[in-house]
Amino acid sequence: MLHVSWEMMIFIIIGGFVAAYVDSVVGGGGLIALPVLLATGLPPAVALGTNKLAGTMSSLTSTISFMRSGNVDLKAVRGLFFLSLLGAVCGTTVLRQIPSDFLKPLVIVMLILITIYTIFRKNWGDISTFGQFSTKTAMLMGFAAFGLGFYDGFFGPGTGSFLIFVFLMLGFNFVKAAGNSKVLNFGSNVASLATFMVLGSINYGIGIPMGIAMVCGSLLGSRMAIRKGSAYVRPLFLTVCIILIGKQIWDIL
Repeated sequence: MLHVSWEMMIFIIIGGFVAAYVDSVVGGGGLIALPVLLATGLPPAVALGTNKLAGTMSSLTSTISFMRSGNVDLKAVRGLFFLSLLGAVCGTTVLRQIPSDFLKPLVIVMLILITIYTIFRKNWGDISTFGQFSTKTAMLMGFAAFGLGFYDGFFGPGTGSFLIFVFLMLGFNFVKAAGNSKVLNFGSNVASLATFMVLGSINYGIGIPMGIAMVCGSLLGSRMAIRKGSAYVRPLFLTVCIILIGKQIWDIL
């Protein structure tokens, strides 16, 4: 079993807190948390599983925060939660058979399009205009929830950003889009975490302290988003999208 020094544990706790602060609002926390875990010397598979444990704790915290503030449309996400969970189970299962690297160029293109679209729609997401699902939008959203859950289980980077974008397209403001996306993201996280637990690919000695730090980061991040609103979430969303684009290009090169 890997043992870490107190200095490294402090590094893990700080990294987890910062990762969760960002992730609780717009996703992308894995960009910070995973390199931190790999720096401890964990094998990549165990680092992924440990990150999923801590990330699920963080995701649950931010989901509860958004729900308690009234920034989750429970009628809209209730059925979608289980589709996201089911999609993640399928995605994680397929991942064990097929490598996911071929998705990287497509993800870069999609993130670039989302970033450009959001930049040029200046007031997009300031006011919520969503009423209720029509039959068509309900079917499309069900497909998106399952598809992005599958993507999260199969590959992962940018899932939070894609979910927020989908909810923005439906007419939600940035804060409610973030809240709704955290519910679905929590569903896919639970499914992936269960898989890693079955495979024994989690270091609990590192994952639990990091998870506690991420709970604190999630509480602060989600409360800041709820209090400051779309003016705070929008630039953070764009920043994470741009960083994700850079990270995926770096991985390809």
